[in-house]
Amino acid sequence: MSVKLPAFQTLVDAHWRDVARLAHALAGPVDGDDVAQQAWTQALAAYPSLRSARNLRGWLLTITHRCAMDAHRGRARRAVPHDDPASLASVTKAAPAADVALLDGPMLDQPLWASVAALPPRQREAVVLKYVADLDHPTIAAALGTSSAMSRRLVSDALATLRKDVS
Repeated sequence: MSVKLPAFQTLVDAHWRDVARLAHALAGPVDGDDVAQQAWTQALAAYPSLRSARNLRGWLLTITHRCAMDAHRGRARRAVPHDDPASLASVTKAAPAADVALLDGPMLDQPLWASVAALPPRQREAVVLKYVADLDHPTIAAALGTSSAMSRRLVSDALATLRKDVS
């Protein structure tokens, strides 16, 4: 059974803003462009083998989410050069790069974004997918590899935490 897919350029024209916005929200302003480019590269490679054209936006945003998580993992494995390695022995462990990435760049509400960055990773990802990428729960669940009920729970728990922290 053959699937009628639109031209890939049509897909890019329709969804490039969503992919860029999600990439920047998840990976930060420094890595956002690279994550978006990686997502488009992976989408182009997988596009001919798609079996359904039903939710192409959700498919693209899932790819973007996975690329952002790969960027965070890669950043955590990268060595950071330092002038005096001996001085690092006394330094305590800093916040993970994934937590700091949300605070980079101009934000409208720094205390809120600081609280979002402090959320557990799965809750933070669910909130970003819901309110920055404007995804529905089934698509969030697919991106996170969980059920719709669990994505609702992650967002709900995150919002409860944020209400306590921000108020």
